[in-house]
Amino acid sequence: EDPAAAFLAQQETEMAGIENDEGFSILENGEVPEALQGPEGLYEGGVDGVVNGDVCQETNGPTNCYAAISQVDRLQSEPESIRKWREEQKERLEQLDANSRKQEAEWKEKAIKELEEWYARQDEMLEKTKASNRAAEEAFVNDAEDVFPGTEWERVAQLCDFNPKSSKQAKDVSRMRSVLISLKQAPLVR
Repeated sequence: EDPAAAFLAQQETEMAGIENDEGFSILENGEVPEALQGPEGLYEGGVDGVVNGDVCQETNGPTNCYAAISQVDRLQSEPESIRKWREEQKERLEQLDANSRKQEAEWKEKAIKELEEWYARQDEMLEKTKASNRAAEEAFVNDAEDVFPGTEWERVAQLCDFNPKSSKQAKDVSRMRSVLISLKQAPLVR
């Protein structure tokens, strides 16, 4: 149960294995594992990528067998408390990843719903605008057809906005406005 005692016991067994030459590259029957053999048979004392005078191609990182050996060594030399923590950490990270994926899926669904609602509102506003524009156009066409002599200035007055506060034009049109008002009140004689 004590992690320190377990660690010391493990270190003693490893030291005994090293003293007895256990775990080296030769198997019990005297053969060298294939992973430690070079491309041309046994790997015997090659230096800097040269084996028996032939240049061998070097790799930048450990091969799969060396990575596996280092992983086994790490797991064997790792105390029980660290191994438990590593497993708990892995489970916690997996759970966080699952929650993250779940939350992302929920956000995507919510975004799709909001986008659909926005499109529905836009379509509704567009239909209302179309309807109001059609009604305004019909009213304008009906008024344009009703042309009687002497009503020209009344029609011009309907088309012009004579309220200076509601005008959003950048130009000063007060003089034109005053001319139109005076013509409406006292039309020119023909």
